[in-house]
Amino acid sequence: MESSSIFGAEKMEPNDFENNERALVALRDDDAAAFCIFTNRDEMPREYGCGPLIGFLFVAEKYRGNRLSEQMVNAACNVAKEQGFSAIYLMSGEARLYEKYSFTKVGDYKTIYGPVDQLFSKTL
Repeated sequence: MESSSIFGAEKMEPNDFENNERALVALRDDDAAAFCIFTNRDEMPREYGCGPLIGFLFVAEKYRGNRLSEQMVNAACNVAKEQGFSAIYLMSGEARLYEKYSFTKVGDYKTIYGPVDQLFSKTL
């Protein structure tokens, strides 16, 4: 399991969200087709001071190819805007995926789990 998946599961199972954090879910025919976490930290160490973040973005295999990733990213961006944030971040090992959603790579950063991952940002 990826480190961001572990972080997301650790927050969802006990409902360990801060007041402004959210689990966002896309339903298709009563199935959880996709979901992500809108979080203050995700796998980013606190000392980096980046937030909020989109974490744990997942689309079920049978729903892939329907632009649900983009819809989930847009939903998280809307939550950030509603809360008054001017930027949103995410960490990912995927190359060239988030650039198509107007994210810019900030750099490579060590996660709270130890490995280095890419940090992306988007101005809202």
